[in-house]
Amino acid sequence: MANAMLLPVLVSFLVLPFSAMALTQDFCVADLSCSDTPAGYPCKTGVGAGDFYYHGLAAAGNTSNLIKAAVTPAFVGQFPGVNGLGISAARLDIAVGGVVPMHTHPAASELLFVTEGTILAGFISSSSNTVYTKTLYKGDIMVFPQGLLHYQYNGGSSSAVALVAFSGPNPGLQITDYALFANNLPSAVVEKVTFLDDAQVKKLKSVLGGSG
Repeated sequence: MANAMLLPVLVSFLVLPFSAMALTQDFCVADLSCSDTPAGYPCKTGVGAGDFYYHGLAAAGNTSNLIKAAVTPAFVGQFPGVNGLGISAARLDIAVGGVVPMHTHPAASELLFVTEGTILAGFISSSSNTVYTKTLYKGDIMVFPQGLLHYQYNGGSSSAVALVAFSGPNPGLQITDYALFANNLPSAVVEKVTFLDDAQVKKLKSVLGGSG
């Protein structure tokens, strides 16, 4: 009985040194030559100041596309220094009339900071299906909780720019329209799960490059 009572204490003492090591490690710059894991990339050797710097968000993204918007990421794949730190960033450019369609980030919450123009944004709660929307102007911020469907579009008369922070190094992205209409999911299935008719589904598949 005494040995059984002591076992949790011994296990705790065995685990504590490893926990302390994890807490005292200053950083773990990603070794992108290795595979990503649920715990992040392995740490690379030979770290320098350049690993903690990224210039990729300085230039505007190309908005000459279907949605008239561009997201330039500074995730762990582009910015290895954020590996293991629970953060990442992106730049959002939206031309007049442009939109970032309904989408979700499965692995992070999002904080959006408008630096230019006007952005209409919103998200939908998963529990009550309540819609939360706001018109954002230069200097405004809005938070989008992890995993919830949300959108942004340019509601002004000039280009809009925003900087985005995420609560994870690789937030992930799934755009609802592309998930439904930009792959080979059979049209008959899409019609069943969306209540759209065959002509509407095939039109959207044609626009977004889907098949089936």
